[in-house]
Amino acid sequence: MSGFVPGDAAAVRQLFEAAAPRYDQLNDLLSLGLHRLWKRQAIAWVNPRPGQRCLDLCCGTGDLALLLAARVRPGGQVIGIDAAAAPLELAAARARRQPWLPVQWQQGDAQATGLPSAWADGAVMAYGLRNLADPAAGLAELRRLLRPGGRAAVLDFNRPGAGAARFQQSYLRRVVVPAARRVGLEQHYAYLEASLAGFASGSRQELLAQRAGFAQVRHRPLAGGLMGLLELVA
Repeated sequence: MSGFVPGDAAAVRQLFEAAAPRYDQLNDLLSLGLHRLWKRQAIAWVNPRPGQRCLDLCCGTGDLALLLAARVRPGGQVIGIDAAAAPLELAAARARRQPWLPVQWQQGDAQATGLPSAWADGAVMAYGLRNLADPAAGLAELRRLLRPGGRAAVLDFNRPGAGAARFQQSYLRRVVVPAARRVGLEQHYAYLEASLAGFASGSRQELLAQRAGFAQVRHRPLAGGLMGLLELVA
């Protein structure tokens, strides 16, 4: 059982501070690189274009923000926001190797960014909604930040049907946690299963997004239902 409690903002921030140096390596290993494909599907839905302003909420080490930044050149702007400092330091180091990309980093709360309303043409959030203290508040803030007609993509683990759920649980316990144990992050990755237990189903996410004021909502299962992409239009 994980020592990190879902919904405890300070504990979740501590988790990502500690996991940051190994986060990208473990993502590649444990998803067999497929997380890159899922993230590109999120980008494809948002469809960022030159000159637009985009957000990456819960941006972590910045891979999605950098993909957005490459698409909004010239004249565009991307802001990546995360609650934890260590992932942002890695994101900034990545960005320094591509100084032509129009991206900035900001440490802050995805539920209360402080940015102006209708600032963004598009937004993404990968593996962040499940970790917010109040996912409904996170979706409401996401809606506030988007101009009317702006698109958002929220990528995360899914809560699949019984058969896929058993596979998901087995994979987390027999593959993910043992791999994380080898690099001293057992409790950090055991948290995945704990966080999924209380995470909203796809249909529940759709309902929360509708209540937040999104005009169009669709939750699309990925990877045989193990992952999900919430596609939104403001």
